[in-house]
Amino acid sequence: MATGAPLIDQVILRSLRDDDSIPEITRLLHAAYAPLAAMGLRYTATHQSDETTLSRLQRGVPFIGELNGEIIATVTLYPTAGENSSCAWYREPGVFYFGQFGVSPRLQGHGLGLRMMEMLEKESVARGGRELALDTAEQAHHLIQWYEKIGYRFIQYADWSTTNYRSVILSKSLVP
Repeated sequence: MATGAPLIDQVILRSLRDDDSIPEITRLLHAAYAPLAAMGLRYTATHQSDETTLSRLQRGVPFIGELNGEIIATVTLYPTAGENSSCAWYREPGVFYFGQFGVSPRLQGHGLGLRMMEMLEKESVARGGRELALDTAEQAHHLIQWYEKIGYRFIQYADWSTTNYRSVILSKSLVP
């Protein structure tokens, strides 16, 4: 990129590589989710181990945002969950969902999250997805508003055994 390009435009979005540092990704997730932890919300990403980070990455299609060799963002796309999910919407054919979505706190609010969402939507369509869904804490009003602003709608509630809150499932149609 040109030297004068905005910082966010210099971020490379790419697939996870074997040589990417799992501890670095875990630290990024802990930092990105720290404000949610401060709200008393126990998202898995607020406290997960490197082993959990790796397991969650391996279950899906993981992406990294890199800036000057530093991992500054991550998200993992998951295909339709099948019978294994307790969330009915995630079991629907053609419904993809994502998790472990984190952007470095110093880069939040500058459009990187939106770039990543656009990438996820295109990737989902390329893999046969008709909907892209997510879950977040019902108390995370700022996140719910942001997702609604970019076209996501409420589907249902979910109560995961690993969190201390009820989640909202939001989804966006990827069919024109």
